[in-house]
Amino acid sequence: MQETASSEWLRTYYFTRAAVAAAWVGAALTIGKSMPPVSIALLIAYPAWDAAANLIDARRSGGLKANPSQQLNFLVSLLTTAAVIWSVGYSSHTVLVVFGVWATLSGLLQLATGVRRWRTGAQWAMVLSGAQSALAGGFIIKRAADIAAPAASDIAAYATFGGFYFLVSAIWLTVLMARSSSTERTA
Repeated sequence: MQETASSEWLRTYYFTRAAVAAAWVGAALTIGKSMPPVSIALLIAYPAWDAAANLIDARRSGGLKANPSQQLNFLVSLLTTAAVIWSVGYSSHTVLVVFGVWATLSGLLQLATGVRRWRTGAQWAMVLSGAQSALAGGFIIKRAADIAAPAASDIAAYATFGGFYFLVSAIWLTVLMARSSSTERTA
């Protein structure tokens, strides 16, 4: 029963993360491109949302002490939010460097969370997402120097892949739960 509740929570959580990522990408590629203040707000909101999501998930999954990688990810994302706010006043290139560092750290922490949750199912996508995020961080840092005027749209691809992996995990968990339910009914 506990495992089913955990899987149901993760499925809902992953679908929510995918939906928020899609909305963020949509906003970044539309109004964020034409309205710099909206782009700035989106750049601040992204790590803030990640901090909140990690905190909520950790609390629903046994608490922060039972989920050290999420506790650390919450703190890293919270610090990143503050660093983005600071760097917006400094330079848009610095904002992307902050995002690149954050993508690397949060990716490694997401990978650790996925490995820890492996038996829950559908974690291969979270592990892959974390690894890709960690690698993308270096690309974002390199790209920060190459872009004339960085904006939220410059990390839209990163956010799109993150949302995609959350969606894959949510769908995979849905399939696993349906199979498990079917097996239980026939037993």
